[in-house]
Amino acid sequence: MTVARTAQRRIAHRSLASLCLAAGLTLLAGCSVAPLPELKPPVPETWRNAPHGVAPPKADLKGWWQALGDPALDALVDRALEHNLDVAQAAERLRAARSLNPHAHDSYLPNLHARTNDVVNPDTSASYFMVGFDTAWEFPLFGAWQSASRVSQAQLNSAQVGLRGVQVSLVAEVTRRWIELRSAQQQARLLTGIRDAQQEKLRLVQTRVNLKLAPPAEAARSQAELLRAEAALAEPQQAINASAQQLAVLLGQNEPDPQWLETGPQPRLGSWQLSSAPADLLRTRPEVANAEAEVLRAAGELGMSRADMYPHIGIGASMQWSINIASNHRARNHEGIFSIGPVIDIPLFDWGQRVAAAHAKGHELKAAVYAYRQAVLQGVAEAEIAMGDLEQLRGREQASQQAAEVLQTGAAAMRKRAELGLGSHLDIQDSLVEGQRAELELVSAIAARDLAYVSLYKALGGAPMPAQPMPKGTD
Repeated sequence: MTVARTAQRRIAHRSLASLCLAAGLTLLAGCSVAPLPELKPPVPETWRNAPHGVAPPKADLKGWWQALGDPALDALVDRALEHNLDVAQAAERLRAARSLNPHAHDSYLPNLHARTNDVVNPDTSASYFMVGFDTAWEFPLFGAWQSASRVSQAQLNSAQVGLRGVQVSLVAEVTRRWIELRSAQQQARLLTGIRDAQQEKLRLVQTRVNLKLAPPAEAARSQAELLRAEAALAEPQQAINASAQQLAVLLGQNEPDPQWLETGPQPRLGSWQLSSAPADLLRTRPEVANAEAEVLRAAGELGMSRADMYPHIGIGASMQWSINIASNHRARNHEGIFSIGPVIDIPLFDWGQRVAAAHAKGHELKAAVYAYRQAVLQGVAEAEIAMGDLEQLRGREQASQQAAEVLQTGAAAMRKRAELGLGSHLDIQDSLVEGQRAELELVSAIAARDLAYVSLYKALGGAPMPAQPMPKGTD
């Protein structure tokens, strides 16, 4: 009994010493992780193309499409965020990353293996049944613990940014397609009016030709103008069909809603002007956030490769029992063996390969930092271009609006002169065509400004901020 107790005490002392060693090495490991590179994005202090006197406060991009004043568009955006298949895919990837993130350090926790085996004595005098348990615990030294955290967090961040990026693109694309659909419908309406006016003009010219008051060439010119007007109708009809079908895809359905094909009012910013120029690109633009996640991932992988250059240290223990299940002497006995001690894995002949891998990961980290800076520069460039386009198109829309109003006034005066017998009905048709062409230019100017508005807020990372970050099925 005394010998057994002494052995148990020795085993206990060894275990305590091993645990103390493990705790000390674990504390040492916490100080060895490499610092993250400092990201200094080249963001301008002020926007070059922003209106003068505009301060750059924090971006508030929630519901930016509502500035177009179209309730139907607001409903489409809500439906798209709920039913779009790309959003559903990104949400599932985020759920997958969230399920894995809490287990980033599981490989550094103690593990246990159990096994059984039949062993026959070589002299066939006995047969043994063996039961064994092995356990191992590798210490996350030299920054391995923190590096694993970085890699896992980067994967989670990338999945979160992926969902947000899909939402940004989805809202922008739905808004863009809706603007194109409604604008094409207005263009089709105006071109139909031009065609009708050309038909009436051809009838009047043909009457004059029949009365020998005009040469036949004038009727031919009128007929050619009518044919051109009819041919022009094909383009907006194609745009209507394509935009409606693309909207159906964005909403996750096979066919467009019938009410989409009914002519409706064109979305318009109206008197809206840029009152703030958000400069918080690092927090709102998905491309920049994804580049930042890639830097974190590359830093984590660099730390893991550096940790592989050093010995892997841990504690191992095993316990085995052997039972004599068959003996020529018909005797049955059993024995148990227990062992515990440190486990050291030292890289020798492949150490050069591990060093090369660490150097390669260092270069990948530098590349990720450069990619981050490039993403910021690209975001700044897109925002500057969109701001400049938006300001220029505002002037174009105002000029087109004034031109259309002037021609409407002239058409009204022309009709009044015709009623008084002082003008020709042919002049009325010409003024109608000219006025409707001016309205066509106005429709195009409104659509161009609306699309520039969409491009601006997409460049700034504009996206909805729903109460639930993921669509239905949120964990």
